[in-house]
Amino acid sequence: MLLQSEKDQEIVSRDRKDRRDYEQISNLAKRMGIYSEMYGKVVVASKVPLPNYRPDLDDKRPQREVVIPLSLQRRVEGLLQEHLDRLLLSSGKVTDSSDDASSVDQGKDVHMDENADSFVDGSVMEKVLQKRSLRMRNMQRAWQESPEGNKMLEFRKSLPSFKEKERLLQAIVRNQVIVISGETGCGKTTQLPQYVLESEIESGRGAFCSIICTQPRRISAMAVAERVSAEKGEPLGETIGYKVRLEGMKGKNTHLLFCTSGILLRRLLSDRNLDGITHVFVDEIHERGMNEGFCYFQTSLLIVLKDLLPRRRDLRLVLMSATLNAELFSNYFGAAPTFHIPGFTYPVRAHFLEDILEMTGYKLTSFNQIDDYGQEKLWKTQRQLVPRKRKNQITSLVEDALSGSNFENYSSRARDSLACWAPDCIGFNLIEAVLCHICRKERPGAVLVFMTGWEDISCLRDQLKANPLVGDPNRVLILTCHGSMATSEQRLIFERPPPNIRKVVLATNMAEASITINDVVFVIDCGKAKETTYDALNNTPCLLPSWISQASARQASILVAVSLICVGVGLADVQPGECYHLYPRCVYGAFAEYQLPELLRTPLNSLCLQIKSLQVESIGEFLSAALQAPEPRAVQNAIGFLKMIGALDENENVTNLGKFLSMVPVDPKLGKMLIMGAILRCFDPVLTVVAGLSVRDPFLLPQDKKDLAGTAKSRFSAKDYSDHMALVRAYEGWKDAEREGSAYEYCWRNFLSAQTLQAIHSLRKQFAFILKDAGLVDPDAGINNKLSHNQSLVRGVICSGLFPGISSVVHRETSMSFKTMDDGQVLLYANSVNARYQTIPYPWLVFGEKVKVNSVFIRDSTGVSDSILILFGGALSHGVQAGHLKMLEGYIDFFMDPSLAESLVKLKEELDKLLQQKLEDPSLDIHKEGKYLMLAVQELVTGDQCEGRFVFGRESKRPKESSDNSKFTKDGTNPKSLLQTLLMRAGHSPPKYKTKHLKTNEFRALVEFKGMQFVGKPKKNKQLAERDAAVEALAWLTHTSDNYKG
Repeated sequence: MLLQSEKDQEIVSRDRKDRRDYEQISNLAKRMGIYSEMYGKVVVASKVPLPNYRPDLDDKRPQREVVIPLSLQRRVEGLLQEHLDRLLLSSGKVTDSSDDASSVDQGKDVHMDENADSFVDGSVMEKVLQKRSLRMRNMQRAWQESPEGNKMLEFRKSLPSFKEKERLLQAIVRNQVIVISGETGCGKTTQLPQYVLESEIESGRGAFCSIICTQPRRISAMAVAERVSAEKGEPLGETIGYKVRLEGMKGKNTHLLFCTSGILLRRLLSDRNLDGITHVFVDEIHERGMNEGFCYFQTSLLIVLKDLLPRRRDLRLVLMSATLNAELFSNYFGAAPTFHIPGFTYPVRAHFLEDILEMTGYKLTSFNQIDDYGQEKLWKTQRQLVPRKRKNQITSLVEDALSGSNFENYSSRARDSLACWAPDCIGFNLIEAVLCHICRKERPGAVLVFMTGWEDISCLRDQLKANPLVGDPNRVLILTCHGSMATSEQRLIFERPPPNIRKVVLATNMAEASITINDVVFVIDCGKAKETTYDALNNTPCLLPSWISQASARQASILVAVSLICVGVGLADVQPGECYHLYPRCVYGAFAEYQLPELLRTPLNSLCLQIKSLQVESIGEFLSAALQAPEPRAVQNAIGFLKMIGALDENENVTNLGKFLSMVPVDPKLGKMLIMGAILRCFDPVLTVVAGLSVRDPFLLPQDKKDLAGTAKSRFSAKDYSDHMALVRAYEGWKDAEREGSAYEYCWRNFLSAQTLQAIHSLRKQFAFILKDAGLVDPDAGINNKLSHNQSLVRGVICSGLFPGISSVVHRETSMSFKTMDDGQVLLYANSVNARYQTIPYPWLVFGEKVKVNSVFIRDSTGVSDSILILFGGALSHGVQAGHLKMLEGYIDFFMDPSLAESLVKLKEELDKLLQQKLEDPSLDIHKEGKYLMLAVQELVTGDQCEGRFVFGRESKRPKESSDNSKFTKDGTNPKSLLQTLLMRAGHSPPKYKTKHLKTNEFRALVEFKGMQFVGKPKKNKQLAERDAAVEALAWLTHTSDNYKG
């Protein structure tokens, strides 16, 4: 039937037989080419893919009865009415004076051009630049002729790129775009931009030349700039500079700037033609992993640069990469010429798993391959024993490759080990065995170990430190390198160890890109990298280790060869570098040639906003011009999100909020939180929250002291059920301790990272400067933080930023359950303060990030009340019956007194209008213009004590009653007696009443029968409260009986 119908997309069955036979139905659907899924008690067959969770089929989706004390409601309504009355009065005054104002404006416009600024004569500026160019040429020649400069020049000539220098310079002059591929260490990153600058200086055009070279990571931009400035014999920040988020060293005479791709893209937002820039180098365009949003910016950057080239015929674009699919990029830029710089001929010996087992004699068993993650992560250790239910394509290819290989040239011991090899494990014990082999039998030299992520790095480090050989600090120096570490910590990996001590660096694949650790001789490659994937159908990011690509595996080998050169090994006495691949050679052949770009693996919210900020007509059309266009569903999810938070309007145009969001270099939801904090004058705590969510978590969790660390974090929470407020208190405590000179002791005692807190401090300064520049922040800090003491308002601001990241909190007898719109049931991360509570008094948690590992987990969260969610959450719509409001397309239902619903909707409308006026005119003082409205908001969010409750299965599409519940009380009828009579006649037990004395000195009653509960409105005494609860029950009973009759 479904296949024959053109209109129907799916069939929904609630038949019990279908549920019992679901497996047969699923197999039948698969054979017919349709999809099937089971949602609780419902089976769905569909022509289109089905998500893991369907809120429309969930009988237990959040339905909330909102109860607010009547006295609070009256106070809020009074303040709201005062605001509306004043608006009415002021609108009359504005109309009377509008004519005079317009005539004044016209008078101003007439003389607008008379005071235009004078400009510097072009010929004078050219003479200044010519003199500067001459000075630059003299300085360059002096450096090259000096002993130090001559020595540096000799080293530079030894690099493979030097042989291609003249050919490349000529190609750059003749072509607007060229594509260069070159193996790591050939000199493309440090030399090619330098060759162009030196050529321009030598020809007397140095001061006219301005080069930008983008890098994938902060550390890359900083390290390369430092290296190039040293090669030019001048301090960093003069001719050579760098600019990354939070840091930068450049001056007015900087002519070669290394920066991250995001920095260049943000410049393009304000300078669409890149005026004054002569050359743009985009380095490491093969990089497709998660690193500071580089892939996002790289995608936009390439599309924007391609669009810019016809307008700037004089601009030269050079694309560079180590593992480049040159033809792909060449075709993208209209058959741009390609060049290849060969690498060093230093040999690198690759050892695959079969070779390693033969060489070391190590024997794999089913037990020694289980990676130990400690007692706290016992589930992760145990999970390795459970076979995968679903296998992806690469896993199947790996298994096929293994089954097709017999390893007949290896010993029986090695073959037995290979038969036991567990591909899904990282191999901590095997890595330890290889390191022991290197330390005992191999020549001196540093070892670089590629791992998947911080958790694996830290667990392996702890395991190695317990080893008597590798853990001996007098013989081995163990260092770690991860993208979330502070820059000062990352730089340690470049320093040479003391004599007779071998350096071992445990790092993620960030060590591949534009970074050369000079003394590395050995590389251990586990074959996996932590990769984010994005499930667009379920709108959920997943973070899981996956197999690397062949290009990444080759890159690991090349790093060894490069390091040998940097050490200064001559061709005559060269010994091969060693690369240990912890997987068989046949498995390498099953790897994908290149990694899937991050554009296809992550949510596109930030990217889509950046694209619209470039004044692009259609986001979808723009992204379709990318090298590899993302899935349309992912683009639509991002556009829907931006519309929901108010960054885009219904026509996909950037709103006033969207314009401000594009100025702030953070995720749009964090940017919105920051802007709302500035507008609502609770700036300081929100500034800390946004800065904290933009860097690594400052709360440390040492493997051996996790309980103590968790307790320390809970102390900062102060039972306010908020990870974000805990972060604010931790930061403020650190600032106090710093002023007293005890910051180190404070961090040590509270398990806090001093480097991360310092990074938060720096980010706060940057964000404050951006918003001050935008006019949203007052120069007087006291004004900006006038309401920072109001924690409920701060919660509202957090909610406004993190929405639609909302989870319901439903209490069961001995536990709590959490549910979101996209995922259904979710769990709290173990290090969240809210995971330590048995009960949470708030009905909702807002969260900024969720990730699917084995289940869906939500990270940092904050409890919010009904009124906070209604005012600061998404758009509201009316249900059919009075007092019924809906949010998130009907996923969340609010039921309340009709008069309360009307007041809340009006309050939200007026608040939204006021915020829009502020975004249109940042100089507007909303706390003056909307004084009484802001008082009403504060009164409501502060006074809401979360006295409502969750109900389930309530009919939300019930037709509106023609008469109210007074029919049960007219003619002196007692509703309690009537309810009891009806129940007794039907053969049921009499109803039971429970009454609660509220803080407002009112009473609220609950009546219970047949497992159902009905709550009345707050009343002056117990008797009236019980009568009102009985009225609610009678209204439901009579409606139900009417339905049965119909």
